[in-house]
Order: sequence, then C-alpha cells, then structure tokens
Amino acid sequence: MTEADQQIFDEDKGAYLPVFSRYKIVLDHGEGAYAYDIDGNKYLDFLGGIAVNVLGHGYAPLVKAISEQAGKMIHCSNLYYTKVQADAAAKLVKLSGLGKAFFGNSGAEANEGAIKVARKYAHQTDPEKSTILTAWNSFHGRTIATLTATGQTHYHEGFGPLPDGFDYVHYNDLAELESKMNDKTCAVMLETIQGEGGVYTPAPGYLEGVRKLCDKYHALLIFDEIQAGIGRSGKFFAYEKYGVKPDIVTLAKGLAGGVPIGAFITTNEAAAAMKPGDHGTTFGGNPLACAAANVVLDTVPKADFLAHVESVGSYFKAKLLKLQEKYPSLIKEVRGTGLILGAELTIPGRDIVNNVLAKGAIINCTAGNVLRFIPPLIITEEQVDEVVSMIDDVLPKYC
Repeated sequence: MTEADQQIFDEDKGAYLPVFSRYKIVLDHGEGAYAYDIDGNKYLDFLGGIAVNVLGHGYAPLVKAISEQAGKMIHCSNLYYTKVQADAAAKLVKLSGLGKAFFGNSGAEANEGAIKVARKYAHQTDPEKSTILTAWNSFHGRTIATLTATGQTHYHEGFGPLPDGFDYVHYNDLAELESKMNDKTCAVMLETIQGEGGVYTPAPGYLEGVRKLCDKYHALLIFDEIQAGIGRSGKFFAYEKYGVKPDIVTLAKGLAGGVPIGAFITTNEAAAAMKPGDHGTTFGGNPLACAAANVVLDTVPKADFLAHVESVGSYFKAKLLKLQEKYPSLIKEVRGTGLILGAELTIPGRDIVNNVLAKGAIINCTAGNVLRFIPPLIITEEQVDEVVSMIDDVLPKYC
C-alpha cells in the first residue's frame, strides 16, 4: 500500500457513505480482461464490474461510440425522440420477441418499472389482484419496493415498514408456488438464474411449470435478467436456454458495457395498460447510454460471440469441478452455466478472495461462502487457467 493509496482510502472514509466493504486497491484503468491500479499492478478481472463489463475494458468500438455521442449530445429529455434510443428499443424488442421496451438507469429501476406494469395490468380486471410472488434467496434491487421483492430478510432490517403485496416461495419448488398462487396473484417475479443468492440455476421443468401456473391464474411472469442476461448464460436472454418466455424481462448491468442503463421489455398486451404519465424517467435512455447499448446489442447477440461464451464457460466449469475433486473438504458444489458460475465453499470466502487478489486476480464472494465468477464475456481459456491456478495456489492453506 502506497501513500497515494492511503490518501484515497482516508478521503473516501471521510466523505463517502460507509455502505461498501471495499478491497484495499485503487483501480485506475483497464484493458480487455485486465484492470490496473494506480500503482501499476495488473489484475485479471473475473468480476467484470459485477457482470457489467461484458466487452471488457477499453473495447474500441464502445469507446468510439461513447466519445462520438458525447461530442454530439449526452442528454435530452424523453419528451423528444432520439435515433439511438429508438434503435436500442427496437433491437431489444426483436431479440426478445416481446412488444415494448423502456429504459431506466439501473436494474432496480427496471424491476420497479416491471412491478408497476404488472400491478397496473392486473388492476384493470381486479383492483385487489396485486400480490407479487418472488423467491427466497433472490435479489431484485435496493429501492424500497425492489428491496421488499428481494427474498433475503437481512436486506430488509431497519428499513420498515415495507410495502405490502409481496410474498416468497423457495426457488425450484413448484408445489410451494402452486400452494401460494390464487386469483389475487398479480405476478411471479424470478431471477432466471439466481446470482447474488449464490448462483442457482432452475431445475429441469421448473420454469415451464411456473409459466403454466402463471397462465392458469392470469398472472404475469417476470424474469429478472439483470445479472444473467446480455449473453452471460451463453444465450442473449437466459430464458432462451430453458425454452420459457416471460411476459416481462428486466435487464441492466452489461446492457451498455459499463455506462449506467436499465431496461424492461414487456408484451404489447401488458404495455397497453400504461398511459402517458404512468411512468417516466429523466436520465433513462439518454443518448449516451443508448449509443453504448447499441454497441453491445450489435455485438453480444452474434452467434460466434455467444458460442464463445458457451465454450469458455464450459471449459471454466470443468476446471472448477477439477478443483472440487482436489479440495472436497473446501468446495461443496460447483454451479452455473456459461459465464455465471459459482463454487460453494464449506468456509467463508472473503479471505480467499483477498488472497487471490494479492496474486493478481479479481474474484468475488457472494452469499458469504460462494465464489462467484462473472467476468467479461471476452475472456479466454488461457485466462481461465491463470485464475484457476491462482485459486489452486491459495486453497491449500485452508485445508
């Protein structure tokens, strides 16, 4: 740690709300799958800004689009049209096969919008049809409504009273979901793949069963793909992998490669419930964010790009499974698909993350004991080998 580092740590401590448990490095710039700190140290970035930097750092076409758009117009009101926004919305509608898109600034905003659409749609037929079912272990955001939708009670503590109209079921338990659904169920909202909760994928037939129950009770099916979307699963939308189409899907994180943006896409039928004035945003869908999103939307859905994610993701998972074989007392389970992978440990993971960081790689621990890997989608097998080797070097001290 240098004097320059310490000055920044001290300045941050004096001025910034203390809501993050930060790691003791100061990042300065990046290139491809690598990030560099202010002291010139190089790190393989296998967190990707928490699934945001899907095209890596310094991707030339993205930098060019942002620079050119910044020189033309960064922001204008949504009271006017822009071509970049219209193009981005049209691309999302075409990719999803749904009807209408809306842009916000974050995943939480996207989920808030989805909740509003679902409630307004249900209100047309029954003002009391308002309950939204979500899953335990889920994560949907940090606004009061999305915090309530999040099925992790430790996030709720101290923020009550929370809004009514939410209830929870266990992910992958169709019987429990059916027992809680009725004619007052407005929507079921699920992460297609649970990310923050520990990287849990749907069991065979689960999402199909959820779809059927939603149809039975005339409830909307909302898939939160804030983390699992934008190619991370090996498909542009993770729900494509499981053959189930939602009524609303939410996106954010990687949608603009690092520029803040969120979106929800909904069927035309549900969208028709929304009238001018029912929803809005000042910054959402601004020209700068949409210019960046268009680069991602022109790059990630390509067949060869997604095939790369599938291939390197399978390679990475196989390497993690080998680590599990080598350290069965430390690694309980390896989960995930594509480049959203998790290794559940039998011990807390933060010290392991710190030790791997010291060796030159940025990894992450979520849910206390799950090493989560959500790197840029451009990583190579050679870079996977580097990170796995670092983890392999660290684990013996915990045996």
